[in-house]
Amino acid sequence: MDSSETEELVEKAVNSSSEKHLDARHVESPHSIFFGRINFPEIVSEPFQWLRMLCKELNTSFVFGVALVYGLSQGFSGSFFRVVSDYYWKDVQKVQPSAVQLYIGLYYIPWVMKPIWGLLTDVFPVRGYRRRPYFIIAGVLGAISALVIAIHVKLPIVMALVCLIGITAGVAIADVTIDACIARNSIEMPSLAPDLQSLCGFCTSVGALIGYSTSGMFVHHLGPQGSLGLLALPPALLILLGFVIYEPRTISGTFEKKKKKGAFDKVGEAVNGMYKTMKVPGVWKPSLYMYLSLALSISTSEGQFYWYTNPTAGPAFSQEFVGIIYAIGALASIAGVLIYHKVLKDFPFRNLLFFAQLLYALSGMLDLVFVLRWNLKIGVPDYFFVIMEECIHRIVSRIRWMPMIVLSTKLCPLGIEGTFFALLMCIDSLGSLSSKWGGGMVLHVLHVTRTDFTNLWLVILIRNMLRILTLSLIFLIPKGEQSDVLVSPDLLAKASTLSMEEGLQLVSVNKEILRNDDL
Repeated sequence: MDSSETEELVEKAVNSSSEKHLDARHVESPHSIFFGRINFPEIVSEPFQWLRMLCKELNTSFVFGVALVYGLSQGFSGSFFRVVSDYYWKDVQKVQPSAVQLYIGLYYIPWVMKPIWGLLTDVFPVRGYRRRPYFIIAGVLGAISALVIAIHVKLPIVMALVCLIGITAGVAIADVTIDACIARNSIEMPSLAPDLQSLCGFCTSVGALIGYSTSGMFVHHLGPQGSLGLLALPPALLILLGFVIYEPRTISGTFEKKKKKGAFDKVGEAVNGMYKTMKVPGVWKPSLYMYLSLALSISTSEGQFYWYTNPTAGPAFSQEFVGIIYAIGALASIAGVLIYHKVLKDFPFRNLLFFAQLLYALSGMLDLVFVLRWNLKIGVPDYFFVIMEECIHRIVSRIRWMPMIVLSTKLCPLGIEGTFFALLMCIDSLGSLSSKWGGGMVLHVLHVTRTDFTNLWLVILIRNMLRILTLSLIFLIPKGEQSDVLVSPDLLAKASTLSMEEGLQLVSVNKEILRNDDL
């Protein structure tokens, strides 16, 4: 696609989409359901109307691809992996919680490498295809890693860590492939960007609900190692997805001219475009906030998990109940998506993120109450309190996270949208890695071990104070509305130096599969 075509596409995205999607958003959801008379048939039918609207505006195949990658690969696999791998480190490898936090930090390496995966999908097509081969690669890598760790009786810690990182790498590669399409559609149809993130969040939450609900049962009956073998199934479906997705081969026109320039020239163009975009204050400031808001909220998850399951110092929750806790949390996460979609998606970025971060810091105090066992002093049982705490945490976390993802899609320049969105997600992954490692170091310094939880309350208090400190950085977030165009059309046109393809479509033979799955 040459520069004139790119400018025309940008002009369409900026000037023409608002009128088109005004009607779509009107069909989608009247806020009167929340504030006026309740119409139950309308409440039931509204999600289906919303999905039909998305399928009409964005293509049914695209909606199906989002549901598969976000729902199965990320939602189910991610939740199942979290519970099972925690028990694997605790019961099979018998590792200290501070060490597990450092290991879990390494899981983020494939996510930190998302710009590399993005560059591969943008400028290194395989036999003319730029998306399909990477779904296959992701599936093969994830399936082999899961089978290796499940088959061997006891792997050395280094080999086990490599296999677990391989599982997350498969998820990350599939994620960056579909994210390129999401970023492109968000640029072309800015008024639907919040709806896209609502769809992603809903699919992830439903998948997580299923994963968490079944994880404890499988750990109890198959053990942690056998349960990890089940994680070979979602990557196998990614391989199938790579074969059934239709994608036009880029073999003529602009691509042929650019092909002569060589792959390294195209990489240079993409890197140069990212560099120019990142120098814009409206881009690097919110990117810095997203990193710091994650990094400063140090993770205490492994210390709390070991305490949850400890029979003397903690409440000694069973494997099944741990899965139930996370499953109910996944339901709460869906509620958070609905709250954002119905009530909060029209609020300005800065106002929404300020109050979301404030609630995030205050809700973290519930962990402190639980660890100090104050809930028992006021007569609230552990089982009830931990479920209440998990629900509040998940709702607030989702409300806090979704506008940041919407903001990320708004910062992507057209033409390298896949690579740049991957760069922003890399920054977020670096923040999560910093959070895990920072929390692991604090757990180690304060001597929180497999059996000693004396200072766990202090670690949680430090984490909550850092969350409150993050509020002082809110000036880095733009004041604009979530439907505004944050990156200027001129910048989009200049950065769009790479060839671009249409959104992914499924071949007609899979339409029956879509109907059978009610997607």
